[in-house]
Amino acid sequence: MREYDADVEATAPTWISFADLMTGLLGAFVLLLVGVMAAQLDMASQLETEVHKRQAEEQKRQSLEKALAIPLASGRITLNNGRIGISGKLLFQLNSDKLEPEGRKLLKSLVLPLRSYLQSRNEMLMVSGFTDDQTIKSRNRQFEDNWELSAQRALTVTRTLIEEGMPSSMLFAAAFGKEQPLVPNSNEKARAQNRRVEMAPVPKASSSVVPDQKP
Repeated sequence: MREYDADVEATAPTWISFADLMTGLLGAFVLLLVGVMAAQLDMASQLETEVHKRQAEEQKRQSLEKALAIPLASGRITLNNGRIGISGKLLFQLNSDKLEPEGRKLLKSLVLPLRSYLQSRNEMLMVSGFTDDQTIKSRNRQFEDNWELSAQRALTVTRTLIEEGMPSSMLFAAAFGKEQPLVPNSNEKARAQNRRVEMAPVPKASSSVVPDQKP
């Protein structure tokens, strides 16, 4: 009888160790499973967000195409990734910020559809000026560099849109100079493509924070 008790006592720690091991493995498996499920849920959420984002972008593109159907069909403007492009030669002579009559006519035709589009989406319009990479060679040296030329052209377009009926609160001007060319400035045809003005609808800045006003 004592020998039997001794055998039980000798084998009991082994079974207890094995049970502890299995319990630890089961716990580790459960933690791993929970981690995998959490990662899958996170990926599903990210995928859903991306799908909604792309659907919104596509809806925005279609709405903008519909609003600008006539000038797009005429080929006077382009639409790429939500940016409305106008060739510089339609608006200005080389190295000039004086708007051409045909350019003013084009901008006037854009005011009504753009204003309606912006109002329906509570957005505003960023008007951006771009140049090629060539040094300005105007005789009177009116502009110091391409930054200044692109800024003045963007301002000219902005002011013209306002004169033709676009509320001033709906747009602002930006200058990019020779940066962000559409194509490499390898020849005159390419440089002509890069001399342009673009207009892009963008979300309005949050008005929840009101700056301090001095009396």
